[in-house]
Amino acid sequence: MNRDELLNAVSQDSLTDIFTRLYGNNEEILAMQKERYIKAVKSFEALYPESEDISIFSAPGRTEVCGNHTDHQHGCVLAAAVDLDAVAIVSFHHDHVIRIQSVGYEQEFIELDDLGIQPEEKGTSRALVRGIVSQFHDMGVQVDGFNAYITSDVLSGSGLSSSAAFEVLIGNIIDRHYNGGQAGAVKIAKMGQYAENKYFGKESGLMDQMVSSVGGFVYIDFGDTTNPVIEKHECSFEDGGLRLIITDTKGSHADLTDDYVSIPSEMKLIAAQFGKMVLRDVEEEQFYQSLPRLRSVCPDRAILRAAHFFSDNARVRKETEALDANDFPAFLHLVRESGRSSAELLQNLYSTKKPIEQGIPLALMVSGRLLGDHGAFRVHGGGFAGTIQAFVPEELTGQYQMTMEALFGEGCCYVLNIRSEGGVQVI
Repeated sequence: MNRDELLNAVSQDSLTDIFTRLYGNNEEILAMQKERYIKAVKSFEALYPESEDISIFSAPGRTEVCGNHTDHQHGCVLAAAVDLDAVAIVSFHHDHVIRIQSVGYEQEFIELDDLGIQPEEKGTSRALVRGIVSQFHDMGVQVDGFNAYITSDVLSGSGLSSSAAFEVLIGNIIDRHYNGGQAGAVKIAKMGQYAENKYFGKESGLMDQMVSSVGGFVYIDFGDTTNPVIEKHECSFEDGGLRLIITDTKGSHADLTDDYVSIPSEMKLIAAQFGKMVLRDVEEEQFYQSLPRLRSVCPDRAILRAAHFFSDNARVRKETEALDANDFPAFLHLVRESGRSSAELLQNLYSTKKPIEQGIPLALMVSGRLLGDHGAFRVHGGGFAGTIQAFVPEELTGQYQMTMEALFGEGCCYVLNIRSEGGVQVI
């Protein structure tokens, strides 16, 4: 679409229907998104004035609902796409280079003549883009290039998976324009994971990319990691009088790599005692019957973390069934159970290297005093620092936000809606 026509379409509210699907029907939020898109298009125009025809793409962040550190053991997870997203204003060309300007970052240039892994690009967004393009190339898709201006409110380090949203965004841009949309959501998610693992240099499961790409509530069984079972479910927390709130406790993620790595390493140590690679292949009863033997050769914490895997992995299906039935009391009970398991067994609320920094336990304590059994709360994502998740009754939302922001700063609370759409071409 011509950029002037696009600006007019946004200004005249011609995109209200798709904006409602992506961001809900709150008039204040829709007005904010309208201004956000107009600003992004004008910023794109200033950066790439030669580009007349433009397209818009969007990919959402995600929230983990159940299955804390189960995916890397080939377990099950329940997660959902949320209404925070990365949006790209894009024009296509034949220069054989991808130019990306993300808000707050320097402009990136990815030459497409060499699609191999570039060691100097490890840990950069260029690596992610190159890795995704390489897979389309392997499929026989010719990617000539594009210019993109990207704005994202999926904040980095928020536990809402900004990197997966970026990967899904790039995958959709290429797939829709150069491949006729033939790759689809599942393939794009796998491309994002591959790029992150091989090109970016970070080992990760497939959950984040899959949820961002598919949208809605997504139940995933990673028993077969090459072909995971993926089920999309529909549910509205508003039907249960609940709001989903993510609170950023502002803890530093620096020097936490060892803490994150210790969880899969210790779980795999337990699995190895049974001749298996991951806990999903170990019989739960055999594990419990073997506790005396395990304690003679494994650390106590590894045993407790394995116990968390077995309980939370089973809990994923129960939470999914509760949501399908709109049984919100049962759902909240299971969330509280999962939260206690993460705290007591998984032990990922704070780093033992920084024992006096306990923002997550503090946030959970205050949540418990305020909500009691009327809501639910738990550590969110990888843990050790960062965010908590809470399901808050509608009538307590304002009080909950005010209480948390008094502790952790203005703007630390994100009241989110579940987004049914995954990665999409908006225009």
